Amino acid sequence: MDITAEMIKGLREKTGAGVMSCRSALMQAQGDIEKAIQILKEQNLVQVEKKSQRATTQGLIESYVHAGGRIGVLVEVNCETDFVARTDVFKELVHNLAMQVAALSPLYISKEELPQGSDLDPQTVCLLDQPFIRDTTRTVRDIVNEAIGKTGENIKIRRFVRYELGEEIK
Repeated sequence: MDITAEMIKGLREKTGAGVMSCRSALMQAQGDIEKAIQILKEQNLVQVEKKSQRATTQGLIESYVHAGGRIGVLVEVNCETDFVARTDVFKELVHNLAMQVAALSPLYISKEELPQGSDLDPQTVCLLDQPFIRDTTRTVRDIVNEAIGKTGENIKIRRFVRYELGEEIK
């Protein structure tokens, strides 16, 4: 199978992976775009696991106030370098996370934070396990992992707070 530049470009636009990674995945998948996407996702998960122990000391704090000023959110997301913190990919991720918190009001970042013996549904109360508001076929964890693959750095959601007008502070 001959891999064309258009095929590589199309796969790159869909996944955000590098040119050589796209070419390699397409060659492995014998030109099948869907198989190539799956191969790139698997490669990304391996890279995410490798990067998960790296220190994240840089990042951004994003504020989001929902229309009408009734809901406000602050979210802190960390990465390894200030260079990545200034990229559009990272800024968009942080903004989307702030909107996610405003829309679905999670209580925790991940399942590990749930109180022991809790019967709360992680897909409802844990940010990383919630369906992403812009594409409900993926979770927030998938979106963060995708950003890790695009930036090449470890990314962690450190903390968030959500305020709603008239709501009691816990």
